[in-house]
Amino acid sequence: MNLKNKKVLITGATGGIGNSLIEKFNNLGSLIIATGTNEEKLNNLKEKYPNINIEKFKLEEHNKIEKFIDTIYTKLNGLDILVNNAGITLDNLSIRLTEENWQKVLDINLTSSFLMCKFAIKKMLKNKFGKIINITSIVGHTGNVGQANYAASKAGIIAFSKSLALEYAKKNINVNCVSPGFIKTDMTDKINEDFKKVLISKIPAGSLGSGEDVSNCVAFLASDMANYINGETLHVNGGMYMSWQFYPIIY
Repeated sequence: MNLKNKKVLITGATGGIGNSLIEKFNNLGSLIIATGTNEEKLNNLKEKYPNINIEKFKLEEHNKIEKFIDTIYTKLNGLDILVNNAGITLDNLSIRLTEENWQKVLDINLTSSFLMCKFAIKKMLKNKFGKIINITSIVGHTGNVGQANYAASKAGIIAFSKSLALEYAKKNINVNCVSPGFIKTDMTDKINEDFKKVLISKIPAGSLGSGEDVSNCVAFLASDMANYINGETLHVNGGMYMSWQFYPIIY
């Protein structure tokens, strides 16, 4: 798996999966720019990875994304790989879900990911090469109680990724998704322990996944080992999707 000196942009760098992505691509010798919004965590990343360019950028500022991609392209002197990992949740039952929280989740998770792809592809077309990996979620395939907005945003990413794959396959640009199940992160650490036990009991593997489980799959799709894989979604959920008996978040 040769990703040395490949120019990589990773969003959502400060989360558990984001940290694993940075570690994986850094270990493989890639040239990385990583983005996030949490200044404290971004500073921690700068200390841990002094060789990596860490940028603060708010993805909801859609009118700034094109210029941001231009800046990234200039700093890296190219752009080979985009990993759209950033995302938020604002959970509630549908009748309690405000239009504002519906829209905010779609703006950050779905629209921002699409715009990042759109402007990254414009750069990738210059070299007739590119790999885009969009991080989705198991609930984008199954739905989930209390997550109508989040599920819709992740399902939308899966759908537009297939469209982009069809549009640019002949230009040597691959667009794929990685769809994690329940991964051990700061977010899952906050889940009630009793509920977590029930949740784990429904996962055939009998455990939560790790960030490395996800980053391994992303690195594979970004590599030349996956050149003939396009428009696909790689599920990383310990078998949970195929035996779906999901217990919803309790409100």
